[in-house]
Amino acid sequence: MMVELQHQRLMVLAEQLQLDSLISAAPALSQQAVAQEWSYMDFLEHLLHEEKLARHQRKQAMYTRMAAFPAVKTFEEYDFTFATGAPQKQIQSLRSLSFIERN
Repeated sequence: MMVELQHQRLMVLAEQLQLDSLISAAPALSQQAVAQEWSYMDFLEHLLHEEKLARHQRKQAMYTRMAAFPAVKTFEEYDFTFATGAPQKQIQSLRSLSFIERN
């Protein structure tokens, strides 16, 4: 009973602080923390990391919507058999952005 009350208080605080992803990630991460015997700091680090990732993904999705692209394309969807203008190895090299470091 006491644990449930504490959990509810934590979720209310997270909601007030607008830590939406923390709310959804907390139950699974707390079980994982118990199973793997994480320290309190490890648990907190994982929670905050999940929140950071979710915020980054939301921001990325918002920017993509704002850009109003006709379609969203990814490298994973690229059809190397259809587009033969550039070799797959060259495209993968460009994708890594390693040319920036060299120049």
